[in-house]
Amino acid sequence: MADTPENGAAAPQQQPQVQLQILAQFIRDMSFENIVVQKGIQGEVQPEMQVAVAVDARKRTTENQYEITLKTKVESKNKPDGSTLFLLELDYGAVFQIDGVPDDQLHPFLLIECPRQIFPYVRRIVSDVTRDGNFPPVNLQNIDFVALYRQQLAQRAEAAPKADA
Repeated sequence: MADTPENGAAAPQQQPQVQLQILAQFIRDMSFENIVVQKGIQGEVQPEMQVAVAVDARKRTTENQYEITLKTKVESKNKPDGSTLFLLELDYGAVFQIDGVPDDQLHPFLLIECPRQIFPYVRRIVSDVTRDGNFPPVNLQNIDFVALYRQQLAQRAEAAPKADA
């Protein structure tokens, strides 16, 4: 009796091991507009940074594969007059093979853990592009993907009653 402990009670069922594998990563779309160079902004410049992040997930046709897109928008505006200095929009995607995650936990797993895995690559791209655009490199702060997930759920819940009306 390999499954029965010494006291005769049945052994507890073990949860399946969660397995997460990144199969591919790619830039889905990227745009960098250097307004300073295009318009030749003169005078004192006091940059103010605004960062917006959103996460999308979709099931692929292959079993247990999901595509996650981390959408990042970084805009630098001149504080005195509000003019845009640069605008960077990056949609960074990855294909994940995920096994062992219960169905009721899959949605938060896809929108929290998966973007957490690819965020360092997004951070590096944003830093490189802004530096190559002749600006100080932008080093994105860590993102609380749990808070972002909750915020997106709240926005969907708020929009749902409006859609029913």
